[in-house]
Amino acid sequence: MTAKKASFPAKPTAKTQDQWVQGAAASAPAKKGQGTAPTEAMKRFTIDVPTSLHARIKVACAKRGTKMADEIRILLEKHFSA
Repeated sequence: MTAKKASFPAKPTAKTQDQWVQGAAASAPAKKGQGTAPTEAMKRFTIDVPTSLHARIKVACAKRGTKMADEIRILLEKHFSA
């Protein structure tokens, strides 16, 4: 029996990963309900909330047909208006 060998490309560096993500984001079509692409760069952060609050937010957004992130972003914009 002969051994088969598989070749894999070199492990991507952080720079090439960022370029790949930016390229994918730029060429990706807008998702339903997203409208146009944001004009400002986005940053991600994580917060911990009680399970009951998370459930209430999720149910309310499901009833409205909106995304949790969009709703929370709107609330943050209202609270921290320029």
